[in-house]
Amino acid sequence: MQGAAVKCIPDEPDFGDGQLAEKVVWDALKKSLPDDVVLAHSVQVRDGRAEHEIDILVLWPGVGMAAVEVKGGKVSVADGQWYQSDRSGKRPLKSPVVQSQGSAHAFKNWIEAQLGSRLTSRFAYMVSFPYTNVRHDWEMAGCPRELVLDQADTESAADLVRAAIEQEGGGSTPMAPAFMDRIVRILSGKLGEDESRIQDPREAEDAQDHLTERQSVLLRATRSLPRIRFTGGAGSGKTWLAVEKARLLCREGKRVGFFCYNKGLSQYLQQQVSGWRQAKPIFTGEFHEYVRALGVPDGSGQDYFEEEMPHLLMELAGRMEPHERLDAVVVDEAQDFAPLWWESLLACTTDADAGEVYAFMDDRQDVYRRWGGALAGGKHPTADLVPIHIDENLRNTRKIAETFRSFAGEHFTPRGGTGLPVRRVECLTDDALDAADECVEALMDEGWSNNQIALLTTKSRHPVHQERFDNDSIAEYWLDFHANNDVFYGHVLGFKGLERSAVVLCVNGFKDLSRAAEQLYVGLSRARSLLVVVGDSALLEEAGWRELKAALARAEAWMPTAAAAR
Repeated sequence: MQGAAVKCIPDEPDFGDGQLAEKVVWDALKKSLPDDVVLAHSVQVRDGRAEHEIDILVLWPGVGMAAVEVKGGKVSVADGQWYQSDRSGKRPLKSPVVQSQGSAHAFKNWIEAQLGSRLTSRFAYMVSFPYTNVRHDWEMAGCPRELVLDQADTESAADLVRAAIEQEGGGSTPMAPAFMDRIVRILSGKLGEDESRIQDPREAEDAQDHLTERQSVLLRATRSLPRIRFTGGAGSGKTWLAVEKARLLCREGKRVGFFCYNKGLSQYLQQQVSGWRQAKPIFTGEFHEYVRALGVPDGSGQDYFEEEMPHLLMELAGRMEPHERLDAVVVDEAQDFAPLWWESLLACTTDADAGEVYAFMDDRQDVYRRWGGALAGGKHPTADLVPIHIDENLRNTRKIAETFRSFAGEHFTPRGGTGLPVRRVECLTDDALDAADECVEALMDEGWSNNQIALLTTKSRHPVHQERFDNDSIAEYWLDFHANNDVFYGHVLGFKGLERSAVVLCVNGFKDLSRAAEQLYVGLSRARSLLVVVGDSALLEEAGWRELKAALARAEAWMPTAAAAR
């Protein structure tokens, strides 16, 4: 059946005396379009200071969108100038093609801002002249004939609109039905309860951020302590606290070194610091980059980075002038630092034994296992720092936090909202990558924006990750993540300290099963609003013990292929 159930916004448009042409086109589209299409009339949008209006907006699930500029009377063009003729005579007309193109562009910018993500659905700008005949072979620059509906075309408007979207529309994908529903809710101005299954996570995540910022009380309460070890589980706000502590130290005029181990986290810290108006740290980023910046020659291999390089740094530190030394050291994800890194780093401070040191760490995320052999007969380099425990989980919803509670320690306390159910996709380990891809596609079909999603593996890289690894520098790879433009493909080891709204954890095996629990802890705790766990139950139980099995038993069994097909 065509047209009977087409949704209209508003339900009964009020076409004024001068809008007869719009009514004719509207009625033709409403009559010929499939039931699931949405028509919106007179869509007003602003792009900066410029105001635009789309006469008729077509939202077609599984196809795309079209912005239609309607002009009544007889429309003509000569020497690039458009004209409109009616009973009052012939007058120059602003190019309806330019108008349509401009309003479509403005709508795209506006809806992207509303949804918080790029619009990848196909989107065509069109013009409709319901009282003008246009030759089938007519064309002008910027306006192929396929983008024009003339008097004869109005009767078969649906097929022509679809062809224009698919053949001439910008964008790369058909419009997912759930994504269309999100646009419709915005166009409708609906303020009541959101009945859709997928909720916009931004409100809950804003609340989580607010809770995290309240952790600043810990910094105020410990301001007289010069050497502190802030210890907390995943999602407890340690990175936020580390950034804030570095900022406060810089405001005091101190020479601060702000360090971490992972490239992705280092770029995040650098972005945070770059926005400060006051003094910034002397150095922000990876420990090894700091060592290179001081002039220590580069090398390769684990022995070089964990043994030789720190010894070379200690030799250099012995020759440092007082003004070259650091007054304070802040280290995020401090459990990643090898013992000699600590020793050599503190040798670069004004007082290696009593200077200001602030370590933010979760010793249950020691995924690199740098402490075992090194600590035999000794103690952890941060053991002399005053311990401050951060027990509350603030980043994740409670349903997500419950999946990794067994890894986080007895004092772990989830404080987030209840949130969406964790989803569980059962599959063989060899099939996990394909199943995870289906999950990503299904999430986007549900309405999750591509830049809200991360796919993380536990063993081999995803093909997209591998391609980026082979063709791009590590810096470019992580800059792309922080640009927040698309689905992110990575490995749990590189994603420590980072997060996305929705995470598909692809358990495609482990290189070392003895380290699997720590990797699962990291992977399970990266999602803020929705977690999808993909893999074989037997492997997950072996790696994560009975507690993880029990937690995942409460998850929602999911079939992403079926979800994507709806």
